[in-house]
Amino acid sequence: MYRKQVVLVATVLVLGAVLASGQTRKELRYKVHRRATISIMNPYGPIFVKPNPNKEIVIIAILHSDKVEIDPNQRGSRIDVVSHLLAGADPDSGRVDYELLVPVDANVTLHSTTGPLHAERLRGDVIMEGNTANVDVRDLTEGHVHIRTLNGPVTLTNISDGHVEVTSVSGNVALKSVNGPFVQVSSTSGMISYDGDFGGGGEYSLMTHTGDILATAPSYASIEVVARSEQGKVENDFLLEPGHSSFVARAGSAFAGTINKAASSVKLLSFSGKIHLKKRQN
Repeated sequence: MYRKQVVLVATVLVLGAVLASGQTRKELRYKVHRRATISIMNPYGPIFVKPNPNKEIVIIAILHSDKVEIDPNQRGSRIDVVSHLLAGADPDSGRVDYELLVPVDANVTLHSTTGPLHAERLRGDVIMEGNTANVDVRDLTEGHVHIRTLNGPVTLTNISDGHVEVTSVSGNVALKSVNGPFVQVSSTSGMISYDGDFGGGGEYSLMTHTGDILATAPSYASIEVVARSEQGKVENDFLLEPGHSSFVARAGSAFAGTINKAASSVKLLSFSGKIHLKKRQN
């Protein structure tokens, strides 16, 4: 009897805390078919996406006040949800926290100004857009990954056999174990770091205007590489064989050549940032 009373009191306290904070929890469920599409437009707040073994999309939304509503819409296997800000809403009162469970082959589009944005263990296409939002994508295969941010940091981990495009104004971009037929990162002033093997016989392009580029690869990497910084320093830890490019190497600011069988093409380009092609220590 005493235990039941304790549980009841604890439950009342938790519910009271939620109600006192003005938060509201909503849960939406949608049955979908193969290659479903889910889009979340959320001006303020995080969005986390994880796989669901069932053909069902589950959306859990925590609304932080009555200054925001959620407007869901289903058209077949396409689900669109918009956080609708009401009069007087600000980044705190207009915040909605989303947690999604989606089929592994679903295509996901996430928009949030403040984020963070997170997706993991999917095989569909992933599109993320934000301003200051932290972006974290990991353990994806086969799908396309398109990321666009202003100054939020971007981290991609264990992405394979996909088409990857990242565009950032000033946020740092970190890629670890990312490979595929096409990998492109473009930043105005953020640092770009890559730690992987440039595998898959793909095209890799890392470009920044004033930011630095650090590319770390193992001794067995198979690449044809071009690196150039107009006003910055360029360093290379590998012994390069002459390539077939018309590119002119300049000591300290540009180099080109091949490593092993040159299966993948790699371009490292910056206007004034430092570039370092680093050999990973085993």
